[in-house]
Amino acid sequence: MSDINGKQTKVSTVKHQLNRKQPMNRRGFLSSLATITTVIGSEIVFARFMPAGFIPVAFAQTLTPFVIPGKDSGLVVLNDRPINAETPAHLLNDEVTPADKLFVRNNGIPPQKIDIENWTLTIAGESVEQSKTYTLAELKQRFTHYTYQLTLECGGNGRSEFSPSAKGNQWTNGAVGCPKWTGIRLADVLKDVGLKEDAVYIGYYGKDTHLSGDPNKDPISRGVPINKALENESLIAWAMNDQDLPAMNGYPLRLVFGGWPASTSGKWLDKIVIRNQVHDGAKMVGTAYRVPCKTVAPGAKVADEDMCIIHAMPVKSLVTYPKSGELHPLTNKLDVNGHAWAGDKQVAKVEVSIDFGQTWQPAKLTKAVNRNAWQHWHSTLLFPQKGYYEVWAKATDSDGKSQPMVLPGWNPKGYLNNACHRIAVQVV
Repeated sequence: MSDINGKQTKVSTVKHQLNRKQPMNRRGFLSSLATITTVIGSEIVFARFMPAGFIPVAFAQTLTPFVIPGKDSGLVVLNDRPINAETPAHLLNDEVTPADKLFVRNNGIPPQKIDIENWTLTIAGESVEQSKTYTLAELKQRFTHYTYQLTLECGGNGRSEFSPSAKGNQWTNGAVGCPKWTGIRLADVLKDVGLKEDAVYIGYYGKDTHLSGDPNKDPISRGVPINKALENESLIAWAMNDQDLPAMNGYPLRLVFGGWPASTSGKWLDKIVIRNQVHDGAKMVGTAYRVPCKTVAPGAKVADEDMCIIHAMPVKSLVTYPKSGELHPLTNKLDVNGHAWAGDKQVAKVEVSIDFGQTWQPAKLTKAVNRNAWQHWHSTLLFPQKGYYEVWAKATDSDGKSQPMVLPGWNPKGYLNNACHRIAVQVV
């Protein structure tokens, strides 16, 4: 591992030379191969297929800044106000994501004092028959409990790969997870209060506070169309993996909408409004969690009215074993595995490549344990010679849509990057 991850000064130099913000033509890229090979320590097998301007993922190893209470020390902190941290892919190998390994995406400051005995949830809005307020104890007593494994992914996961770059947390690929969630169906609560015929959207409010400290400002207040809210898997949850929600993931109450941007799954939940229009809370308008309705050129300016709200997340996969930078004997086969998910759809197949996408071999794929849960895949690889390789994974959903090998269409906010995940392997 140290052969790939060491030599920090040379790595920094190569990163600077190949910075995506400074596009390089094919000749320039090839002229840097000698330097790249020196830093990696061996020949890049299939280098002739490597896209121009790509930085080998062997250079992507980073140091962990500091630890978030209740979270694994391996999480990489991207921001401390508000706290945002992602999970390196190799720490996401569990079929059910452990609570301490689920990413953190905060928009404001979590509540400092929580009075669990007096925590309430209010259902209101212009399209509700009767506004009601429930205590947490009443929610648990009055409604049937359900447990689902549901995939949550930040809409900006993968933002760091876009060029031109987009503002916001520069997530790589670790803002995703699939724990078990326990709570009650949102649909059951909405039935209890009664929905008017004009109900089209729900919006949430939580007890986190705006970074400015202004109590009149909401850090975030998003929502989903009523049809998503009424799905069986849409939960008001209080537990993750049979334990109380972690403090950074919404304790004591939150929404969970698997397969949609995690920003729709409001944390520290204390109010839900039923709307007769698309919810217009904080980070629901303008360009927030929206992409251009039509394809645009990289770097283009897009008017707010030409941006469409993100609904279900696109098909995507992750290589979770081995860790990027694996040193592997030539004579041995390499077991590779990971997860794949596809928003509201199923994953139909996963394929892997060791030659930069020139050829693909099918992986074994399991069925999801329930709707909106990720699926697990496994493959066994054999390498033709010693040298540097990248293992790429590509998933295809039940509608036949596949991950792009490099990058999807550019958008101003850097959302929905579902490019193939890749890891470095050094065959010795």
